[in-house]
Amino acid sequence: MSELPLPEYDELPLASLQHRIRSLDEEQLDQLMSYELKHANRLPVLELMRVRKRQLHDGAEPSHGEHTKIPEVTGRAGGSPAKQQTAAEPNTPLRHGVADQTPHRGRS
Repeated sequence: MSELPLPEYDELPLASLQHRIRSLDEEQLDQLMSYELKHANRLPVLELMRVRKRQLHDGAEPSHGEHTKIPEVTGRAGGSPAKQQTAAEPNTPLRHGVADQTPHRGRS
């Protein structure tokens, strides 16, 4: 099979694929659907493509986004700079209509 219209297609998560296929025309979408049917045959992916194909049939135009460039992954660990010392104190949730049932709220 010739090169797919989306680089590294097999590694794309569903959410990313949903946005990237909006830049494809009907021929490119058909190519991806054929590839998906022959390989992974994932129902959520196929349904996503079918919906987009119906949109194209109904007059939608491919978006002008660049679908061939994939952002570089740095491999650096991310995460929050929060520390145990700066974390919020655990407390009970607010109870509606019950006075004085949530201690330490609004009091200094």
